[in-house]
Amino acid sequence: MPDSSLNLEQSIKSLRDKAEASAGSIASVDDLEKYRIEFLARKGSVGQLFEELKSVPPELKPNYGKQLNELRAFVDSLHQSAKEKIESAASGEKKFIDLTLPGRVPAMGTRHPITQTLEDITAIFTAMGFGTVDGPEIEDDYHNFEALNFPPNHPARDMQDTFFIEDDILLRTHTSPVQIRVMKERRPPVRVIMPGRVYRNEAISARSYCLFHQVEGLYVDRNVSFAELKGTLVAFAREFYGNNLKYKFRPSFFPFTEPSLEMDITCFLCSGKGCRVCKHSGWLEVLGAGMVHPNVLQNVGYDPEEFTGFAFGIGVERTTLLRHNISDIRLLFENDIRFLKQF
Repeated sequence: MPDSSLNLEQSIKSLRDKAEASAGSIASVDDLEKYRIEFLARKGSVGQLFEELKSVPPELKPNYGKQLNELRAFVDSLHQSAKEKIESAASGEKKFIDLTLPGRVPAMGTRHPITQTLEDITAIFTAMGFGTVDGPEIEDDYHNFEALNFPPNHPARDMQDTFFIEDDILLRTHTSPVQIRVMKERRPPVRVIMPGRVYRNEAISARSYCLFHQVEGLYVDRNVSFAELKGTLVAFAREFYGNNLKYKFRPSFFPFTEPSLEMDITCFLCSGKGCRVCKHSGWLEVLGAGMVHPNVLQNVGYDPEEFTGFAFGIGVERTTLLRHNISDIRLLFENDIRFLKQF
């Protein structure tokens, strides 16, 4: 056997004994790292023996290569066992707890500003005797448009304004379809509000979003008058915005009400003097309303000669923006904790 081969064989045996002895003295993480560097690192003792393998005759390389691989596996197992022993000892140590330190106060979440506004509006109408009902957000054309007296060629039916899922299936554009479902299930008197999310195919900007919330109300019975509608809206506005507000009603148009109106209140940001938010008019639009159209009553099986009613709709996001003087509607949907913590 050549001298180089004999020397390599002796070196393998000697290094094996040394590695085994050294492993028994590992007592800390620092010792573990020193052991790895000494034996298993690229320039460590095992690596140097692999370099010496180059000088062994070709016919003997397979035998000594096998011995070197076994040596490396053996040393690696010693290193791993020592590592597990140290980790096990560390996990078993009892951590010191200073019971005199003050406790940590957990972070408390708050209701989203939209939720706050929605709940406050709901509470006011509940106190007036309105019940609360809900309905599906995925609607059909009949409940969302046809039954509410929208003509077939109405612009709201266009793809540019409505998210259609199929030809006659869509994401509801208002909570008014719930009115149809309620009236088909109940006989008058009906006095309910319908809060919920609605969807419009609108460009997202500081003043508009593709998703928002509404609270719609409906009251149908015998001899319901326009004066009752106005009284209900004024009572709500004074409860929500304060008794000192000034208000006015403007004629408007909605397919499902006749006559229709919009309610404005004095801009509480500028006290009616005129500002950017109220477009320097001194007034802010807060809701739309009207008497339920006779065609809608007929569509649900009510006799318009016997029953009358009124309906109204309040945009929750718009109300929240005005209430808190927020300039950008997108802030309500970005979930920035720095913004939400203010509420």
